[in-house]
Amino acid sequence: METAQTPEQALLVGVGIKGRRSPWTVADSLEELAQLADTAGAEVAGSVSQQLEAPSHTYVGKGKLQEIADARRAIGFGTLICDDELTPTQQQNLERALGERVKVIDRTALILDVFARHARTREGRLQVELAQAEYLLPRLAGQWSHLERLGGGIGTRGPGETQIETDRRLVGQRIQRLKQELEKVRRHRAQYRARRHRNRLPVVALVGYTNAGKSSLLNALSGAGVLARGQLFSTLDPVTRKVRLPDGGEALLTDTVGFIQKLPTTLVAAFRATLEEVQEASVLLHVVDISHPNAAEQVEVVEDILRDLDLTDTPRVLALNKVDLLDSDGAGSVPSTEGIKAVLTSAVSGAGLHELLQAVSTQVNDDVPSGAEPALAGAKAKRGATHRNHG
Repeated sequence: METAQTPEQALLVGVGIKGRRSPWTVADSLEELAQLADTAGAEVAGSVSQQLEAPSHTYVGKGKLQEIADARRAIGFGTLICDDELTPTQQQNLERALGERVKVIDRTALILDVFARHARTREGRLQVELAQAEYLLPRLAGQWSHLERLGGGIGTRGPGETQIETDRRLVGQRIQRLKQELEKVRRHRAQYRARRHRNRLPVVALVGYTNAGKSSLLNALSGAGVLARGQLFSTLDPVTRKVRLPDGGEALLTDTVGFIQKLPTTLVAAFRATLEEVQEASVLLHVVDISHPNAAEQVEVVEDILRDLDLTDTPRVLALNKVDLLDSDGAGSVPSTEGIKAVLTSAVSGAGLHELLQAVSTQVNDDVPSGAEPALAGAKAKRGATHRNHG
């Protein structure tokens, strides 16, 4: 008996807005969407794109919608994945146009699904569930569209509206409970950060685009043993380890959730407790996959998010990672790093790791507050060669 689950066949759809300046082409964005779909367990059957003045009430134009319907009959896909966040109306219109056998989801729903697959700790699951609930709330009406197929009139309209209102109340209550649970998590993390401040240990936060190699770099620098896979968002939960710096001092190295273009606002809000680890850091270690053709665009996405988090003044070091994957042609251009120390590294081969720690040490020492030197010196003498112990 066949027990293996057949992967969902998905068609990807992207829309480019005429006149909008963006470092990402529609093709590049769809390629990334394909990676997300693969991480979620779907099999990409094809992709279509269109340039519009603005997304329509069905996301794409009438002619492109007919092309998608024809592709449904030709290749038999069961899932349509749109590269932007759809409004509830756009999603319902697409579902009506393509028929009840086609599931329509957007980039946000896909990212949330990937996060749900990779959340391991209670904190991670709480954050993902909150983001999912906040995403679902305005879309509940679409969950009851099956009542319309029963035929309008007596016996359908009233109960449908009643059930929607009941669901909205239940989801709203769940959101409040999740926020209360996450507030406890936030206070717990704040206590840990206060303890770090008392111990005068500087915190270095690893930030970067998803799959840039942050977890691999954390493993290489600290022996953390964190799961590192070549997938988008393979790790979500922050991990902190203690590392020895070249000058004999110590620092706490924290791996955080990766960023991505078109990052859902629900995720940013839900992961507030995790992102506070970044906001409290002494130094940001921005990890870049230098071998990626869109390395420059990925750097801009991360810098934009850091700007939104009001972290532009935090000292940082740029780790141009995966240098071992560069071919003779090299990688795409990286934006100007004026005023930021950039180091070529490889978490796999170990190239540049000592130079990277030296650059971090310089930034940490420049950022050490007055009165912290004695505590740092004491830590140097006490810890000795135990820099690979877990923090």
